[in-house]
Amino acid sequence: MGIHVTTCPFCEAMCGLTLEVERGAISQIRGDPDDSLSRGFLCAKAMALTEVYQDPERIREPLKRHNGRWVTVSWEAALAEAAGRLHEIQTKHGKDSVAFYTGNPNLHSYTAQLAELGFKASLGTRALFSTASMDHLPHLFASYHLFGHQLLLPVPDLDRTDFLLVIGANPAESNGSLMAAPGIPRRFRELRARGGRLVVIDPRRTRTAELADTHYPIVPGTDALLLAAMLQTLAAEGLVTPGRLESFTRGIDEVTRAMAPYTPERVAGSIGIAADEIRKLTREFAAAPSAVCYPRIGACTQEFGALTCWLALALNILTGNLDRSGGAMFSLPAVDIVRIGALLGQKGSHKTWHSRVRGLPEFGGELPVAALAEEIDTPGHGGIRGLVTSAGNPVLSTPDAGRLDRALASLEYMVSIDFYLNETTRHAALILPPVFALERDHYDIAFRAFGVRNTAKYAPAVLTPPPTSKTDWDIYFGLAQRLEARRGGMKGSIAGLYLKGLQRLGPRRLLDGLLRIGPHRLSLNRLRKEAHTIDLGPLTPCLPGRLYTRDKQIHLAPEILLADLERLAARLSRRPAPGSLALIGRRQIRNNNSWMHNAPRLMTGPDRCTLLMHPADAAARGLPNGQRVEIRSAVGAVTAPLELSDAIMPGVVSLPHGFGHGRPGTAQTVANAHPGASLNDLTDGANVDAPTGTATLSATPVWVGAVSSP
Repeated sequence: MGIHVTTCPFCEAMCGLTLEVERGAISQIRGDPDDSLSRGFLCAKAMALTEVYQDPERIREPLKRHNGRWVTVSWEAALAEAAGRLHEIQTKHGKDSVAFYTGNPNLHSYTAQLAELGFKASLGTRALFSTASMDHLPHLFASYHLFGHQLLLPVPDLDRTDFLLVIGANPAESNGSLMAAPGIPRRFRELRARGGRLVVIDPRRTRTAELADTHYPIVPGTDALLLAAMLQTLAAEGLVTPGRLESFTRGIDEVTRAMAPYTPERVAGSIGIAADEIRKLTREFAAAPSAVCYPRIGACTQEFGALTCWLALALNILTGNLDRSGGAMFSLPAVDIVRIGALLGQKGSHKTWHSRVRGLPEFGGELPVAALAEEIDTPGHGGIRGLVTSAGNPVLSTPDAGRLDRALASLEYMVSIDFYLNETTRHAALILPPVFALERDHYDIAFRAFGVRNTAKYAPAVLTPPPTSKTDWDIYFGLAQRLEARRGGMKGSIAGLYLKGLQRLGPRRLLDGLLRIGPHRLSLNRLRKEAHTIDLGPLTPCLPGRLYTRDKQIHLAPEILLADLERLAARLSRRPAPGSLALIGRRQIRNNNSWMHNAPRLMTGPDRCTLLMHPADAAARGLPNGQRVEIRSAVGAVTAPLELSDAIMPGVVSLPHGFGHGRPGTAQTVANAHPGASLNDLTDGANVDAPTGTATLSATPVWVGAVSSP
């Protein structure tokens, strides 16, 4: 029996684990009490590690569709076919005719993140998509315009703050998001024990709201109006106190002038929070010794996502709570992705090109995923004819997913890098399965950059993969090398030279180099010896030195965001359509988007995919608790059992994200036995946040009625 210290690979919390392994199998999973970040915490998802690893339906060899059925093929045949078909399509239709979509699990693999750069360079397409534009793009957008770098994202200094204002987030169940802070309930208790306050703004009384001092229900999609009214109150009552930030912040006067029309009285009716409560909240936030406003996914995936993230930053800045202890601070990770991005010329970009059909803007080298379906199914020159997906399930996770489902069936060729035959990969001609997380080494390049403390940890592989298996690094480079060979060899292009350099180094030498040039001058050997998470200290003030704007100033009043206030003003006069309800998603501790629903441990108990509705709304429609109902939107309809609860505000209903299983051609027995309904069969891909193109997944108008027959 061996004891292995590792990191949970399932979410941003990066909880430390100790695993007992006997004869190549995991016999026990525990939280690591010696992990300086997680301190022994772990959630239900970590306990399902064994089930995912041992899942008999997890794909372990390349699968090829042949005469309507799946057959195993060799890696050499699979990689050669994939590269050949992708090259053929690009030769015929142009480089942008092949798209690449990367999913969330790749952010938990440093080998995937590094190798992905080489693969994209080799593919050479501008048709790049990821989960960013249905998750955190508005945060990237705001940081790019204010700080000069899309990855310079502040995180709450959670363990030292006196006042935490949470908007559209449920960290008690998500374990934090763009805020690596395992053991959130304990940290909230510690916040309150030191006399601090927790206030939650959310249409639903979430688990986080239940732990809060105050919960304000808000009409979905109106968070920007609340923040504008808070900023107006700051200015009107003389509470604008940026402190040291004032000397390197441009645009303070422009922002306060722009907020003047958004008085609490004017916005109160639209957002569902009384004017007196808005003023009270603003005064308490401004008076706290330290405070931080933390907006997350519910604040991002709405029609005013960019405005909401911008105004939250403005609230932190105008109260002096950016870059100070207990406020919104910047991490300094051992692998400094901000500095590395700047060295590679990847600080961010916006509108350098647009999508073919709707003209949605590029950001950070990617197009909004809301454009993916229409770029496939709209005829004409420049359309997408081939697709590579990696570790993602966009048929369940992207807006108007029914359209994308149909569009994928029309592609000339599709290859998926994944180890499940799911709702998306069932459309592929070829599936290339990487090893499972415990079968490769682990370092969180992305999420260590958003920790509430600076930490570092490397974990060697815990389990030995089959000798014929390949890592994501192997797969990406196998495809890239064959693509380059078909174009004349790796010596003949910049992409080829880039690939050759990465391949010569290999993933571990590359990681070691990134650690050595980082701000803490660590090495991979040092991390190997430490085993547990190394604590590199609390977050420390770093501005203006860490700014990437040319003048080393915070640009608080970007013209593109000031101009978007006109759209926000129009929201004040809008009223919901008669009989409609606003649909929102919801987070559940045992969900990890869609891909862990095949783990039996996580799917026990009553049906979790219910439509949550306030009893008053149900009574008005004559709907009893448990009734199966039809939910209709402008683009689709689904059915789900009704769950009545006063935890959700009147006029709003909620479905959890990530369900919608049970479709033909998938091979996930447990997931298909608990299919649920897909929220994204109802969301409309035509509705996006205008500046960013981010999908509007929240506040979708729906109509709900009884299903007349089973």
